[in-house]
Amino acid sequence: MRATPLNPLSRRRLLRALGGGAAAAALAGCGVPAAYVAPGERGARDRSATDRRLTFANWPLYIDTGEDDKSRRPTLDAFTRRTGISVTYTEEINDNDEFFGKISPALMNHQPTGRDIVVVSDWMAARFVRLGWVQEMDRSRQPNVARHLDPQLTAPGFDTGRLHSVPWQSGITGIAYNRKKLGREIRHTSDLWDPRLAGRVTLLSGLDESFALLMQGDGVDVTRWTADDFHRMCDRVEKQVHNQQIRRFTGNDYIKDLSTGDVLACQAYSGDVIQLQADNPDIAFVVPEEGAELWAESMMIPDLARHKANAEALIDHYYDPEVAAELAFWVNYVCPVPAAREVLAASKDKERAELAEDPLVFPDAEMRQRLAIARDITPGERVEFAKRWNAIVGL
Repeated sequence: MRATPLNPLSRRRLLRALGGGAAAAALAGCGVPAAYVAPGERGARDRSATDRRLTFANWPLYIDTGEDDKSRRPTLDAFTRRTGISVTYTEEINDNDEFFGKISPALMNHQPTGRDIVVVSDWMAARFVRLGWVQEMDRSRQPNVARHLDPQLTAPGFDTGRLHSVPWQSGITGIAYNRKKLGREIRHTSDLWDPRLAGRVTLLSGLDESFALLMQGDGVDVTRWTADDFHRMCDRVEKQVHNQQIRRFTGNDYIKDLSTGDVLACQAYSGDVIQLQADNPDIAFVVPEEGAELWAESMMIPDLARHKANAEALIDHYYDPEVAAELAFWVNYVCPVPAAREVLAASKDKERAELAEDPLVFPDAEMRQRLAIARDITPGERVEFAKRWNAIVGL
């Protein structure tokens, strides 16, 4: 039986822009600027050979669990049986900036965090990589990653060659809508501005989550967008706010608005919509013809982690197509291991086989042509852009 749709509210909350919130508070509280760590200073003596364990920090509700015992995590248990490495798995990441603030004092003061693997959104991963707070992985220990990582996710702008990060899961930021209540299909981002939808549209409030799709709606190549593109997008959104086209800006609470029918169309995450569709088949998700953003939440090994080789082995475990298929079946986000599709397709279980045909888990070639990974907001841009966006959103 397929897993009951999970409540994603605790996993992808409203993400605050840098310049406010926990991250800035943590840095200011230390009285020093964020400190870059040079490559030669990031490692520590690896205890993996004699200390067969590791600590893995992840988001809540982001892994498979036992059918009868929800405290069990079968894919982790299988890793321990195969390798003898025990895993302390903590669901402690509820917000990217909050977690950054939690572990940044140790990293900037060149101290171990007590964690061997952490999972954060790629825009936050970019910050860790830029600061030199994560270690380069040894791909000779990760043949599954080298062989099976989705080619579309191999070269993010912030991490050339994906040497410091490996996607845990991926996803698409597109448009969700109630096909029955709306009475027509949505094909373009500009369809959100149809006067007939006035007051029945929501956008995501987080700057890093929202800007790419809105720029793509203006025909921008988000792999190389400019400040002019950003301000032109903001001008458009400001106009729609003034016209009362936009009901509000949301975190994951757009799910409730869409489910109740208070909102007919909204900016949304693909994984959330799969879960909504289990209860309401009238909910549709579209990658607009102008394109949508492909993103990932990635595993990284922090500086001075004491069990680096063990961590590399666990990361590679999740790139075994059989393991990746099991995880995809439970979490329903875009699987970063395309070969897992064949595993699910061959299953005698109807629901598993059907998942293999879901383009929101395994995007087809036509959809992939419309997906792009947006370039990151640089540190020099962030303060200016966050100030403008937050004024529009009302943060």
